[in-house]
Amino acid sequence: MSNNTKSIFGIAVIVAALGYFVDIYDLLLFSIIRMPSLESLGLSPDQVKSEGEKILMWQMVGLLIGGIIWGMMGDKKGRLSVLFGSILLYSLANIANGFIQQVDQYKWVRFIAGLGLAGELGAGITLVSEMVAKESRGIATSLVAGIGLTGAIIAFVMKQNFDWRTCYFIGGGMGLLLLLLRVSVFESGMYHQLTQTSVQRGNFLLLFTNRDRLKRYLLNVLIGLPTWLVIGVLITFSNEFGMQMGIKEKIDPGKAVMYAYVFISIGDIGIGFISQWLRSRKKAMYIFYAITILFIVLFFTAQMNGSANGMYIICAGLGLGTGFWAIFVTMAAEQFGTNLRATATTTIPNMVRGMLAIVILPLFKGLRNFTTYYDAGWITAVIIMSISLVAVVYIKETFGNDLDFIEE
Repeated sequence: MSNNTKSIFGIAVIVAALGYFVDIYDLLLFSIIRMPSLESLGLSPDQVKSEGEKILMWQMVGLLIGGIIWGMMGDKKGRLSVLFGSILLYSLANIANGFIQQVDQYKWVRFIAGLGLAGELGAGITLVSEMVAKESRGIATSLVAGIGLTGAIIAFVMKQNFDWRTCYFIGGGMGLLLLLLRVSVFESGMYHQLTQTSVQRGNFLLLFTNRDRLKRYLLNVLIGLPTWLVIGVLITFSNEFGMQMGIKEKIDPGKAVMYAYVFISIGDIGIGFISQWLRSRKKAMYIFYAITILFIVLFFTAQMNGSANGMYIICAGLGLGTGFWAIFVTMAAEQFGTNLRATATTTIPNMVRGMLAIVILPLFKGLRNFTTYYDAGWITAVIIMSISLVAVVYIKETFGNDLDFIEE
């Protein structure tokens, strides 16, 4: 690798990490300020819970749709076009979020923010994956995610010190400042070479027209489900679970998110080195799945008549266990050709986020019609973790894959 390539690699990693930092700040901000923001709009405690679930679902549907749009654009127009366009959209949406006065406005603005937020991680990981030697790819993408995930910590700090509207303005402002850094990043050489050919690029439907490609795609989506089971259900609604389990102290979901993301960040950096040491993505995933299962069990058993601090510690453990987001997205990048890589790498994590809205939350809410809030939680966890365990068994090992190939 030449010195010039090394310097470009350094800039790409730094800018991708900062981009993901702002992305995570904005993505998790609603979960962190859900209660104070909805209470300030005059909602009752029951409405805060029900409308909060609806707003989160709108944001996740936006991510699902945005993932497809930005993924296709990443392969058709280039990785950098996505990095510029997506951050501009979600930055403006977050500034608009600071001015909303009604719940319906909140839903629409979070939907638009979701559309924008969908492009950042996939494009960044695709760009870094294509610019880094295959031997160190996992470490580079883990650093991007590990640094980026600290955005959730800063979001909590902002929530503790500023009004919720100001928190949205800060997120939008950080995004617009980040656009200035994007100017220093160059397009992937691998993608540039692809543009000199006539091969079809960014056709989302190609992912479904070949049995092997479809299998690769679905397995990659399914192995990521535990992350949003943990963040979207267990941690976001940790206060409701706490009340169901007899915890007398008030649990702050924002603090639970912050504790989780401190350890998700640690996990995401650690899993890169672990997969490098084991020379296997799958073995590293097995280790982190085991940690996740352990703390899910503790969440539903050790916290009966427990304490708020105990809940925060378990949320931290859940965060560590689900700190495999970087390797999960890297595995997606490593399984698809250059002409579909951005499409796959951008849509897969957003399909997982979208699964929260169209599978995980509806399953959780549906089960509550037949059993208690507490029982619905652990049954949902068992179902989702079982699906993901089967998927990780059948997914292909991708460590050291050469990325210079195309999908026919």
